[in-house]
Amino acid sequence: MHQNRNTEHQTPERLLDAIAIEEVITIALEAGEAVMEIYEKDFEVGYKEDKSPLTEADKKAHEIISEGLSKIGTRSTEHGTQISALPILSEEGRDIPYEERKEWEHYWCIDPIDGTKEFIKKNGEFTINIALIHKDTPVLGVVYAPALRELYYAKKGEGAYKIMMNDECLMMNEKNLKNAQKLPIENSTLNIKNSTLKIVASKSHLNQETQEFIDNLTSNIQHSTFISKGSSLKLLMVAEGSADIYPRLAPTMEWDTAAADAIVREAGKMTYRYDPTFNIENLASKAPLVYNKKELLNPWFIVI
Repeated sequence: MHQNRNTEHQTPERLLDAIAIEEVITIALEAGEAVMEIYEKDFEVGYKEDKSPLTEADKKAHEIISEGLSKIGTRSTEHGTQISALPILSEEGRDIPYEERKEWEHYWCIDPIDGTKEFIKKNGEFTINIALIHKDTPVLGVVYAPALRELYYAKKGEGAYKIMMNDECLMMNEKNLKNAQKLPIENSTLNIKNSTLKIVASKSHLNQETQEFIDNLTSNIQHSTFISKGSSLKLLMVAEGSADIYPRLAPTMEWDTAAADAIVREAGKMTYRYDPTFNIENLASKAPLVYNKKELLNPWFIVI
């Protein structure tokens, strides 16, 4: 899929303005309802070539999201902006050559179900993830955890929010994540004082490297607590302030992080690339995670 002539010459801001995040939220909710129908019954589990699990819910969510996003387009705005259907990069449809991808100005990056292992375990900690990427940066994100009835969304320049839903998928209350507490770093010094450093990490992928990072981080801190969580919910815990830091020193793919990363950034936090010299008290020199790389595997990263 290629952008039409009007889309190619419009500014990134104009295209972002032309996309109503409410439509993206609706798509995520529709996918969530379909996924929950499968979640609440017995289902078969298959395996992809990389041995990762795949359920009919992954496929169904991919179909609903892809079809819905393909209809977001061919719209005129008050600025006269026209948008055509944007390219889609999905975990369940990822064989797109880099030679084609590198020409994309904007595209959708989706993970129909992040946390398939959590879905299979039926612990509720799985998410539906839809992101809009501008070149190498996520500028819009919607993440829905249908079993938990939690929905997060953000659009660049318009804030980041969390919504709690009821069983009928009606919005009960909304929280502005811009007001979330940040890690207390003062004059390049971590100032925990009498508070507790809250660390969140993977429920299924807590490896030695991550554990060593956590051990080093907490060696001089009197009070710390560790939270284990599944899927992209870990990034969102940092975005909303229920965790201070999320170290991920293990493999992830771009679609695993893109939507939640958009929310993290709009909430005033950041997802940084990890390197051996990484120090949370010197973040100014650290580079953020980037997207649409030739290799879609993410480097190790720290959300803070």
